[in-house]
Amino acid sequence: MPSGPDLFGPLFCYVCMDFRTELNPEKLPVSLRLTSSIVTIGSCFAETMGRQLSDLKLDVLANPFGTIFNPVSGSKLLLAAIDDREPDSELFVERDGVWFHHDVHSSLWARSRPELERRLRDVLRQTGTALKRADWLFLTLGTAVVYRHLETGKVVANCHKLPAKQFEKYVYTYEHLLDILNPLLRKLRRFNPALQVLLTVSPVRHTKDTLPVNGVSKALLRSVCHELTTWHDGVHYFPAYEIVMDDLRDYRFYEADLIHPNEQAKEYIFEKFVQCAFDAELRTFKTEWEGVRKSLAHRPFHSATESHRQFLEALLKQLDRLSTTVNVGPERAEVLQRLFDLTTVERPEPPFSDNQQRLSA
Repeated sequence: MPSGPDLFGPLFCYVCMDFRTELNPEKLPVSLRLTSSIVTIGSCFAETMGRQLSDLKLDVLANPFGTIFNPVSGSKLLLAAIDDREPDSELFVERDGVWFHHDVHSSLWARSRPELERRLRDVLRQTGTALKRADWLFLTLGTAVVYRHLETGKVVANCHKLPAKQFEKYVYTYEHLLDILNPLLRKLRRFNPALQVLLTVSPVRHTKDTLPVNGVSKALLRSVCHELTTWHDGVHYFPAYEIVMDDLRDYRFYEADLIHPNEQAKEYIFEKFVQCAFDAELRTFKTEWEGVRKSLAHRPFHSATESHRQFLEALLKQLDRLSTTVNVGPERAEVLQRLFDLTTVERPEPPFSDNQQRLSA
């Protein structure tokens, strides 16, 4: 029987083994600041990132066109926004009394074509204005699989549940993706020379295209991102896709559909993003703001106490201090209302007068 160091050697080696590959992204050469202005465009992952950044009080325009999966449609919309173009007149469609547009998500709709035209013009101009002053554009590529509208010959962002026979489905080639994205990035650079672009590949798997085709699609998008970051200044890549596929690599980090990353995975990805993209001031603010949000969510069992009043007053002072840096108007109003409610809690009824006592008798 082994003794001494030989006895614990195998156990020591077992304990020191790594059972996962942790991915720690390299720091971006340009950091996000508390004052950064951001536009996100692309798949639902772009919306998730936009929401998380907005929750930190950053200035974010998140997915103004709704979820856009393919980079062809995303590029078309970005160019329309910076060129102040009208919505594509050939791609309006009516279904069951509701009007949609094939370039945008179904969440953008109207009861009439003129109403939808006005709405899309407003969104395009809002996006163009935001891009002109933005520090960052987050562009998330979801899939290289596209649908071409047979009547117009144009790639669409959304089929809006119209018959499949109206569309042709195929995988966009690597060369064609570069032909779309290279001119876009050059034009964005001329439009806003200070704009930094962050590319990501969505970790959401498009299983309806089959897993083999999804693999081809993601490989194309990842290769394109590598090419773009190599040849364009101010274009960077964040490995959200790799974090899910290689770091987390387990179905417990997915929703019940086994397609979308769950909240735990999203938080993990975001923390990795914080480490590589936030400057020191923004990281410090994030820690403090998370404490504020926990305090705002706190609901005591007995609110009508002096200790809870002092808690709210301290929270209000903290918000007042932060108000010089970020907009805390809604949170401040909530705390003020809760303090006001403490002064109007139910009080005992005053004693009955003699007349009231006689009436009740």
